[in-house]
Amino acid sequence: MKQDLVSVIMPTYNAGKFLPASIDSILSQTYKNMELVISDDGSTDQLTLSILKEYAEKDSRVKVEYYSGNNGPGFARNKSIERAQGRYIAFCDSDDRWFPEKLERQIALMEEKNCALSCTSYIICDSNNKETGIVIAPEKITFSMEKHDNKVGCLTAIYDTRLLGRKYYMPLLRKRQDWALFIEILKQVGVAYTIQEPLAYYRQRSSSVSSNKFSLIKYNVKVYETVLGFPKWKANLYFFFVFLPTYYLKVLKRSFDSRKYLQQTQ
Repeated sequence: MKQDLVSVIMPTYNAGKFLPASIDSILSQTYKNMELVISDDGSTDQLTLSILKEYAEKDSRVKVEYYSGNNGPGFARNKSIERAQGRYIAFCDSDDRWFPEKLERQIALMEEKNCALSCTSYIICDSNNKETGIVIAPEKITFSMEKHDNKVGCLTAIYDTRLLGRKYYMPLLRKRQDWALFIEILKQVGVAYTIQEPLAYYRQRSSSVSSNKFSLIKYNVKVYETVLGFPKWKANLYFFFVFLPTYYLKVLKRSFDSRKYLQQTQ
């Protein structure tokens, strides 16, 4: 059976230490008809640049473009989406990794459910690859659920341009642009389906863009204003009385699930 092309979107910025493992996890997928579309967002370290050059030269599926300045991951992802040739758009950051069967299983799910957006659970690890927790996705994610708080792990997300009728791009926000993207998609299709087994590793680093939760407050509010069209007063009320309670419940569940997972794997 013919496989539809999957375009894997990867932004890079001074990620040399983790980049080879991330790229290798994509190129070693059991689903073979894919391209890795990398947009380098102004990297200044030679290790990152030399790794990108090496992989682009040895594997034709790796397609790299370089951009000046550091414009943020949303900008870099959008540049990759522009160049993507695939029916399916998938996301993986330059320090995250996939299980070998991730694409094969996820595309099979999307074909079975005839769904335009899917994601999976994922394992959290630190900079030394030590597993520190797990995020278990709900069985399905509705538009209403996604408005409350982001339920889609970007490193596991795939959307279908054929069912959606077009490519979707990330709103030009410095942070939380992935959540904004999934709200927009779910506003159109209503529901996303998931695989509740973990099929990816998310690397949690103190220096990452999303690590400072307090700095994200204004960007969460901005999502409600920009994507859902809420006036500022409504966006702030929604953040404090809907987002925050949902978020803290999610944190508690993640803590419980992580303790259980780590006990089982030790």
